[in-house]
Amino acid sequence: MDSEGKEYSHPELNIQITAIGGSYILIKEAQMQFDGETILYLIGSAIFDTTCCGVGGCAYALVPGIVRKWKFKTDPEGRPVSMISPILQQNMQEKIKKFIFKKEPVHQVNFDVFEKS
Repeated sequence: MDSEGKEYSHPELNIQITAIGGSYILIKEAQMQFDGETILYLIGSAIFDTTCCGVGGCAYALVPGIVRKWKFKTDPEGRPVSMISPILQQNMQEKIKKFIFKKEPVHQVNFDVFEKS
């Protein structure tokens, strides 16, 4: 795992984003302690109400990764930037999913995958 990490611009919360099939909103940014590391995750909800095949929705968690440096600068849009390392190990992802499912009312947990440099 890259101990240095990648720059991650924190998204604005409570801003509805419209997409082709509906919309989504990120409502919470949280951290959890896991194996001596601080894990960043976001909680959001999506509504599918403009699709051709029906309506629906879901609550989800998005896990950018392990915090290496917290909000150490801002990006050109003024959003805080942290240094984050992605979580690539499958067994670690599964343990984190279990923790989030117990703590948060979500239907799925997804992990960010960064481009390799």
